[in-house]
Amino acid sequence: MKGMIYAALAAATMLSSAAQADEVIFAHGANPGNPRYVAAEKWSELFAACSNGAHTVNLAPSATMGDDVELLTSAVGGVIQVTANSQGAMSQMVPEIGLLGLPFLFNDLPAAWAVLDGEVGDMLDKRAQDSGLKILGFWDNGIRNVTHLTKSVANPADIKGMKIRTPPDQMTVDIFQALGASPAPLAFSELPSALQAGVFDGQENPLTNIYSAKLHEITPYVTLTGHKYESTPVVAGLAWWESIDDATKKCALDATAEAGKLQRSLSQEGDQTLRPKMEAEGAKFFEADKKAYQAATASVYDKYATQYPDLVAALKKAAGL
Repeated sequence: MKGMIYAALAAATMLSSAAQADEVIFAHGANPGNPRYVAAEKWSELFAACSNGAHTVNLAPSATMGDDVELLTSAVGGVIQVTANSQGAMSQMVPEIGLLGLPFLFNDLPAAWAVLDGEVGDMLDKRAQDSGLKILGFWDNGIRNVTHLTKSVANPADIKGMKIRTPPDQMTVDIFQALGASPAPLAFSELPSALQAGVFDGQENPLTNIYSAKLHEITPYVTLTGHKYESTPVVAGLAWWESIDDATKKCALDATAEAGKLQRSLSQEGDQTLRPKMEAEGAKFFEADKKAYQAATASVYDKYATQYPDLVAALKKAAGL
């Protein structure tokens, strides 16, 4: 009798372990309404359907399992399997990915996507694998603009001395140091409360992030600086990636690509349609002197061309600079 009980317990344990192994945790830091949030839901549907029930997806949005840096660590450690992350956070583990944010590298979103979907994306994936991560594809995190509590920053001189929140990304810090600001990194999930507390004078993000997090209600002065681009790398833990079969890998890649089309279109749509919505809610928009900004941040290229000459050259060529 005891043998039968032990056998039943062992079988139950095996079934439980199998069920747990088949669960894919997809975590990210975006809130409802953000294109990343919508695309993650689409990814979940596509991946589960493609795997014919062999895998279920547990979505963990809104930084419920940690901020972007913590999620990358969790992916490497196998706590989660996939994360739609941020370029800034990932640059702490894969510094080269930060080069996508060189100032004024891309004129528009389609130009950035063409580069990411080509040789440059493959180069970055190889470097990510050295850090225990597999890049499944690149979603979008927009061309970024500055918001301020009390004024526009139409000219570089307006930014001097500004206390500005940046993502945990050295490239963004370098850009604003070149402009004479006082940048400081902070997790996106902590940004609204920090702005309300007066820790910063302002911040920088694409319009979709500004609107979905209601940052324009706190910092209503929006200057369209367009100073840099950021991607949303969708990454898997390399150990998990290497443990799954080819069919499951294809499901993950296809789901990333298909959900990415939706995510990119929503991001682009946000850039084109959010301004009137934000203005109706009290935001004030200003155009920036982009030539002056480009001249003021030219030194950032010199720094990174010395550190990563091949990748910077490949990026400039691909971007048509």
